[in-house]
Amino acid sequence: MLEESYRKAAIEAVLNAMRLCENVRGKLDSGASMEKADLSPVTVADFGAQAVVLHALHQAFPDIPAVGEEDASDLRGEENAALCERVVAEVNAVTPGRDADSVLAAIDRGNHPGGPKGRFWTLDPIDGTKGFLRKDQYAVALALIEDGVPVFGVLGCPQLPVQWTEPDGARGCLFVAQKGKGCQQLDASGQLVDPVRVDMVVDASEAAFCESVESGHSKHDWSAAVAERLGIARDSVRMDSQCKYAAIARGDASIYLRLPTRPGYEEKIWDHAAGCLCVQLAGGRVTDITGADLDFSQGSTLKNNRGVIATNGHLHDEVVAAVQATQA
Repeated sequence: MLEESYRKAAIEAVLNAMRLCENVRGKLDSGASMEKADLSPVTVADFGAQAVVLHALHQAFPDIPAVGEEDASDLRGEENAALCERVVAEVNAVTPGRDADSVLAAIDRGNHPGGPKGRFWTLDPIDGTKGFLRKDQYAVALALIEDGVPVFGVLGCPQLPVQWTEPDGARGCLFVAQKGKGCQQLDASGQLVDPVRVDMVVDASEAAFCESVESGHSKHDWSAAVAERLGIARDSVRMDSQCKYAAIARGDASIYLRLPTRPGYEEKIWDHAAGCLCVQLAGGRVTDITGADLDFSQGSTLKNNRGVIATNGHLHDEVVAAVQATQA
C-alpha cells in the first residue's frame, strides 16, 4: 500500500505547480517562451513547474529519482539569462526562499533514465504547452512508477471545467489515481469533488470522441475514418494535453485516440503515465493501437508501443478493431 505521505506531498506539489502556471499564464507575453532544439515551445511555466514539483518531492523523498521533460541546460546559456531570472522569480512567488542554483538543481533532478526496476517519478510540468500558450487546456502530470508500472498519479488541469456540462462555471481540477483507492477528482483548492468513473456507453455510434488539437500529435484523417467506421456522427472534441484522459475518466467522453503520425515515433512516458492510470482506475482501458498494454518499463519512452487508445472499456475492442481496419 502506498504511504499516505506520498499522496499528500504529490498533491501539494502539483497544486503549487498549477498556481505557478496560472500566474505565468495571466501575464503571458513574447518574452515568456523560447525554442528548444526540437522547436517545441518552452515557457517560464514549464521550467518553473518542474522546479517546484521536483524540489518538493526531493525534500520529502530524497531517494526516489525522477524522469522529467525539461533540462536546465536550456536556461544556463547567457542568451537566456533573462528567462532564467523570470523562472526563479515565478518559483519564489509560490515557494519562497529559492535561489537560482536551487531552482536549476531541482529542474535537473528530472534526469533519471527510467527503466524496469525500482521506484521513480515521471513528470510533465506542462503537458500541452501549445494549449498553454493559446490560453487553452494544459495539464501538470505526475506519476509514480514502480517496477515499470504506474501505481500513483496526480493530473492537474488548471483550465478544465469542474463540471464538463458547465463550461462557464468553476475551472481547475485535480485527478488523483491510486491503486487500491480508484480515481478521485479534487477542485483547485485540493478539496474532494467526487470519485470519478467512466461512462456506460456501449453503442459506439453514441460515443463522444476526443483527440489532440495538434495534427502533429494524432492523425486527424485516420481518426475521422475510425469515427466513420464506428458510426460516430458527432464532431470530435479536440483538446490539448492529458486533459483528454481526464475527460475519459470522468465520463465526459468515451474514446480518445492518439494515432501515430510518422513511423518510428516513440511516445514519452511523462505524456501518458498519470492520465493512463486515471482512466484505468476509473474503470476504463488504455492500450496502444494493437491492443497491447502500455509498457512504462523501457526508459523514458514507450518504445514497445505504437500510438494510444483510451476508452471507457466497454468499447475498447471494437475501437481497436476499427483502428486496425482503417490503417493505411
